[in-house]
Amino acid sequence: MIPGPAGSLEALLEMPESAAPTAVVLICHPHPLHGGAMTNKVVYTLARGFVALGAAALRFNFRGVGASQGAHDAGVGEIEDAIAAAACLRARWPECPLYLGGFSFGAAVAVRAAATIRPSGLVTVALPFERLGVGATAPDLPWLLLHGSEDELIGLDALIEWLNQQPPGPELEVVAGADHFFHGKLSELRADVEAFFGPLIARGARAEQV
Repeated sequence: MIPGPAGSLEALLEMPESAAPTAVVLICHPHPLHGGAMTNKVVYTLARGFVALGAAALRFNFRGVGASQGAHDAGVGEIEDAIAAAACLRARWPECPLYLGGFSFGAAVAVRAAATIRPSGLVTVALPFERLGVGATAPDLPWLLLHGSEDELIGLDALIEWLNQQPPGPELEVVAGADHFFHGKLSELRADVEAFFGPLIARGARAEQV
């Protein structure tokens, strides 16, 4: 359990096996009112990808989910939950770069929290960009957007149209044949995460050693 603004938040921390972490990552889960929780398979896959790269990965339940205290707050209080969880990671590993990610509802929370958390990089899966609000702009940082070509909830064409209105920077990776929940496509999802963030984490580790 970690402290949150509406009470304690249930969390799960995964550590790399061979050495102390060279980075940390916070992963936000999908919509609490539709069964979303930190045990979601996409959230788990994102965390495992970062652990394989040498990062400590923290998954947590938003307020009102599982053993987390409080009640669902339509994405507003959940931003504060993410900020509090990130603060816990930074307090424990202040020397490590912090990365931020999320799936669906959690992806929108991560994007909106990024301005406060100021992560070293961002990964969003099946981003519901309409939740970001009118006039929302992309954070200026390394950002991987993963989206299924067959996403039945968030159309790829609409996402691309929104992305074209943003400043250059976010990198869109379309996973062929993947639906919103990436059924049968989790290995491709993890491979894309490791390919994008592996060099960033390695570069940060080398900088720390200098």
